[in-house]
Amino acid sequence: MRPRALTTFAVVAGTSVLTLAGCSGGPANAPASDIAAKPEFSGTLSILTKFAGDPLSSYFENLAAEYRRTHPEVKIELIQETDQSIKDKTKTLTASDALPDIYFTWTGNWAENFVRGGRAADLTKVIGPDTPWGRTFSKASLSAFAYDGHYYGIPLYNNGKFMGYNKAAFDKAGIKVPTTFEELVSSCPALRKAGYEPVAFGNKDGWPALHYLQQLFAYTVPNATLQADFRPATATLDHPGYVTALKQFKTLVDKCTDTGSGTNGVLYTSAQEAFASGKAAMYYQEVLEFDNATTGRGLKPDDFGIFPLPVPEGAGGDPKVIEGAPEGYLVNAKSPRAALAIDFMKFATGLGNAKKLSAPPYGQPSTVVGAVTPETSSKAVFEGIEAVNHASQLAIWLDTVTVPEVADAWLAGGEAVVSGGTTPEKVLESVRRASASAK
Repeated sequence: MRPRALTTFAVVAGTSVLTLAGCSGGPANAPASDIAAKPEFSGTLSILTKFAGDPLSSYFENLAAEYRRTHPEVKIELIQETDQSIKDKTKTLTASDALPDIYFTWTGNWAENFVRGGRAADLTKVIGPDTPWGRTFSKASLSAFAYDGHYYGIPLYNNGKFMGYNKAAFDKAGIKVPTTFEELVSSCPALRKAGYEPVAFGNKDGWPALHYLQQLFAYTVPNATLQADFRPATATLDHPGYVTALKQFKTLVDKCTDTGSGTNGVLYTSAQEAFASGKAAMYYQEVLEFDNATTGRGLKPDDFGIFPLPVPEGAGGDPKVIEGAPEGYLVNAKSPRAALAIDFMKFATGLGNAKKLSAPPYGQPSTVVGAVTPETSSKAVFEGIEAVNHASQLAIWLDTVTVPEVADAWLAGGEAVVSGGTTPEKVLESVRRASASAK
C-alpha cells in the first residue's frame, strides 16, 4: 500500500448534475491573491481531483510528494474522487462555499457555471495562448475553457470516446471492424454465437447512455442545430435526427447487449470488467480507460483495438466528429493561495510530468504539446488521441454541455429508452419541456 500521509480521501456516491447553489459575484471576480505574483511557499494547498482509485490516485500523490521536496513548508491536501462521486462532492463544496484552491472541472456548461458564479479565477494573463505557459498546451484544449475571450481552465488531459474491441473475438466470430452503425448491429449475432457478449454496457449511473446518444446526435443532427439546441434560449429540439438516434441506440441495446432493458441495473464498472476479462467483444470507452483494459485479466494488449462508433447510413450530421473533450482544473477565485496554486499546476503540467501522466499505468493523454508519443504512451492511447486531434470537432459530453435541467431530462430519457418505459418521441417531448422551463 502506498503511503497516504499527505492525502485526504472523500468518496460520495451520487448522480446529481451540478447546480451552483448560493453563488454570488460574477466572472470578473478576482482571486484573493494575484495569480501572477511570486508565490509564498507556505501553508496548505487543497486540491480536488478526479483520480481516486487505482492506478490513478498515485499520480497526484507522487506530484505532491515531489513538489514538497522542493517546497517543504507547503502542505498539500488531496481530496480524491471518482468520475461519479466528484459530481456530488463538487456540488456539496460549492453550496457550502468550501471549494478548494484547485478543483477538477469538465468543459461546457459545467465549467461555465463556475465562471458565471465568480468561482473560477481568470487565468488569462498566465495561461492565455500567447503566454509562455499557455504555449505549452494545444490551442484546442485551452480554448475549451475559454469564455468571452478569457481563459479560466488548466487543461490536464484530452479525451475521446471509442468502441474498444477484442481482436481475437472478432477473428473467432469471423467478422471485420464495422464501417457503419448497421454493420455494427448486424455483427452481434455472430459474436454471441462465438461465445461473447457482443457489447458490454452498464447504465446504472445513467450517463453511459448519454455518451452513445451524444455521438449519435452528432452524426444525425447538423452541428449548427445541435449547438443552438444546447442553449435553452435558442433551442427548438425539433430535428428528426434526435428521434432517429434514440431509436438507433435502443436497437443496439436490444440486439447487442446481454442485459438489454435490464442494463440500467448494471454498473459501468461491471461492463468494464466484462470486456477486460474477455467475456465481452466490445465496450464503448474513453481514451482514459484504454490502459486499464489490458491489465492481465483476460484481454491481451495485442488483441485490443479501437474504432469510432460507426456512422449510421444516411446520417445528416457530421461524420467526422468524435465525442470527447479535454478535462482540467480551475483555481478558486477566492483563494488566498492562487499564486501558489498556479505554481503547483505549472509543475504538474511540465513536460516530464505530462509524459508520466500519458504513459502506463495512468494512460491519461496530456494536453501538453509533445507529451503523447508512441514512445511515452500505449499504442491505443496514441491512436485514440491522434484521432481526437484530427477530428473535425469534438462533441462535448451531453451531461455537461447543456444546462442542468436539460441534462437531467436527457439522463432520465436515456434510462427510459433502455428500459422500454417510453418512446423516443416522448423522451424528446420531456427534453423540450425541460429546455423551455430553463429559458
